Amino acid sequence: MSSGVGEPGGGVVLVVNAGSSSVKYELLDPVPGVSHAKGLIERIGLADGAVHHTVDGVTHDEVLDVPDHETALRLATRAFEQHGPSLDTVNLLAVGHRVVHGGADFADPTLITPEVVAAVERLVPLAPLHNPGNLAGIAATQAAFPDVPQVAVFDTAFHQGMPEAAATYAVPRSWRQEHLVRRYGFHGTSHAYVSRRAADLLGRPLEEVRSIVLHLGNGASATAVDGGRSIDTSMGMTPLEGLVMGTRPGDLDPGVAGHLARVAGLSMTDLELALSKESGLLGLTGSADFRQVMQRRAEGDEAARLAFDVVVHRLLHYVGAYAAVLGRLDALVFTAGVGENNADLRASVLDRLAGFGVRLDASANDAANGETLITTAESAVAGYVIPTAEELEIARQAAALVTRP
Repeated sequence: MSSGVGEPGGGVVLVVNAGSSSVKYELLDPVPGVSHAKGLIERIGLADGAVHHTVDGVTHDEVLDVPDHETALRLATRAFEQHGPSLDTVNLLAVGHRVVHGGADFADPTLITPEVVAAVERLVPLAPLHNPGNLAGIAATQAAFPDVPQVAVFDTAFHQGMPEAAATYAVPRSWRQEHLVRRYGFHGTSHAYVSRRAADLLGRPLEEVRSIVLHLGNGASATAVDGGRSIDTSMGMTPLEGLVMGTRPGDLDPGVAGHLARVAGLSMTDLELALSKESGLLGLTGSADFRQVMQRRAEGDEAARLAFDVVVHRLLHYVGAYAAVLGRLDALVFTAGVGENNADLRASVLDRLAGFGVRLDASANDAANGETLITTAESAVAGYVIPTAEELEIARQAAALVTRP
């Protein structure tokens, strides 16, 4: 008996986002953008792992041993069998994988082959915290669905068309040629989806729109988008560069590392740990949670006030620079967890742009829920809140690849 999922004439995509200790998944119909089920398997490698599977608005939870990614995918498959929809009865077009770092090798979604796996393995030094988990998820999913096309969608791909002037660091040629040092950028699926939706909401062809997308979550990045093409982005060779994040500092004088190695005796391992896990909001306030920082700021905490001001200053720094790079700005878009949910942060940025003709609609900003225009009709730039949909973007790219004539 047919489930009706992925019909008629279409199909569904299972999107898998595998990290080092967790696997997120979602079953999506890419054409209408309908989610049929989603889940999270966390604490992989521990005896008290957890499986959360949500379908029809109900979440089913289970605590059990999840020793590895292969077990995690078996548990996800079992959750579909127990709670639905059954993967045996849907038209499963593909499995779409989020892969964080594709280097300069991948500018498009790519069918996963042994050669692609080998290329992603070679790129592990560029993303040691992310690519190994992505590879483990690919291997486990290939074992679980051996007859289903597997597609890699790379966080870096959207930025591969950046002008060389934006992608190139002024460092020795041997670093650039032998060690692949350049700007790669991240959050590409989010920036691609959100910039396209901004053009839709403006009612203008994507090719005509110049926008800045601010993806603000625990990780954060800004991207200048001209006609649907990334022309500059704040994250660089790694996700450490750019905006202030939950535990990452963003822009930092590279001389700081050498200074601390000399005066504090810090090793490269110490420095990498501090910059990846102990900086950003956590380093400024003791908390990486922006909601907690905002609460403390409201209570008069000086460290939280300073942290908020640093975040806003860095955002304005990039918005101003990217407006100049674009030459004209049609839309400024806030997305991801902090961008979508923090009206105070959005107002602080847009109010500071009043001298450039930006006019905040305070009521719309405060009430924003979902896709919302938060500037007035008189504003020289349209300000939007647009929820990101990275899983849907991955599903659409994967489906387009496997159904291409």
